[in-house]
Amino acid sequence: QVPLVESGGGLVQAGGSLRLSCAASGRTFTSYSMAWFRQAPGKEREFVAAISGSGSSIYYADSVKGRFTISRDNAKNTVYLQMNNLKPEDTAVYYCTRWSTVVAGTPQPFGSWGQGTQVSVSS
Repeated sequence: QVPLVESGGGLVQAGGSLRLSCAASGRTFTSYSMAWFRQAPGKEREFVAAISGSGSSIYYADSVKGRFTISRDNAKNTVYLQMNNLKPEDTAVYYCTRWSTVVAGTPQPFGSWGQGTQVSVSS
């Protein structure tokens, strides 16, 4: 299991921006393909964005394309999620995790989850 710690959530108005961070432990971070998922109250956890270890492969959910950008800094063992033009429907707890395979265009979560960071967007 790879310990993961998310941070950067908060309360913003619609149209605002936030940058989430996920710090991972381990000497082989570059081999970890990382992803962000989110879970809104009363809903199932859903895929948001994913990036391969080298950064050469990136995936986004349709609902965030053009607004969110995933990136990583392997020297800092950290993956980021830049969220722009936030909407009230983006309100959720955001989690990071690893992913291993892609099914129907969606990276599948693998391994441990962080504790999550709350993002709340007011209208």
